[in-house]
Amino acid sequence: MHAVIVNVTITDPEAAERVLREQIVPRVSQAPGFVTGHWARKDNSGMSMIIFDTEEAANGMSEQIASTAPDEVTLESVEVREVVAHA
Repeated sequence: MHAVIVNVTITDPEAAERVLREQIVPRVSQAPGFVTGHWARKDNSGMSMIIFDTEEAANGMSEQIASTAPDEVTLESVEVREVVAHA
């Protein structure tokens, strides 16, 4: 398994959460190879970890994220990492 880790700065928290729930989560959860996803926020900083069953699927999603980030956030980083353990 591989994780796509995304860090953002949130410029409009209320609108960003609405876009997350209504658009991003449904779209990501339908992506090929999707296993699970978690989105977290602290103040104006957001982070997500989205797990895919293959590195290829994770890389595909990481490329999409860079081109589809909503206006309510500033994309700080996107990286793919191998999942070495989970519980």
